[in-house]
Amino acid sequence: MNVLIVTESCFGNTRRFADAVVGGLTSRGAVVTVTAASDATPEMMNGVDLLLVGAPTHNRGLPGPASRRTAAAQGARPDVTGVAEWLDGMDEWRGRAAAFCSVSGTGFINGSAARKIVKKLQRYTIDVVGTENFLVGAAEGPPADGELERAEKWGASLVG
Repeated sequence: MNVLIVTESCFGNTRRFADAVVGGLTSRGAVVTVTAASDATPEMMNGVDLLLVGAPTHNRGLPGPASRRTAAAQGARPDVTGVAEWLDGMDEWRGRAAAFCSVSGTGFINGSAARKIVKKLQRYTIDVVGTENFLVGAAEGPPADGELERAEKWGASLVG
């Protein structure tokens, strides 16, 4: 199975979850490429069996220019563009996908970037096979206890 993971990470938490997911995927024999949304190209989608998209939750949804500026003012190092822009400009693609995000709190009160990713993916002919929110202690992190292990198990569960 060929997997592409496209991420956006401001404080590094979402990338840490992506790396944990990679561990689960590769334990089941998947070949995985991870890239920042700002570096993703249409050619990367060639031969992809499963697309994973991950981002931090900002303002109850996906990061945008204003929330990235706010994160930068708090010490983050966000890219200029991210998952929202990549999904909006993504070429037509058919296949299986899953979404994940980092979120502080329960996700019920704070929203979920993963839910917004799914809405954007559903504009295409994509079978969304999973969604997961991974908890962080605060915007700056660290991941909550047990969450990296949970991310690894989730990754393994996506290989069928």
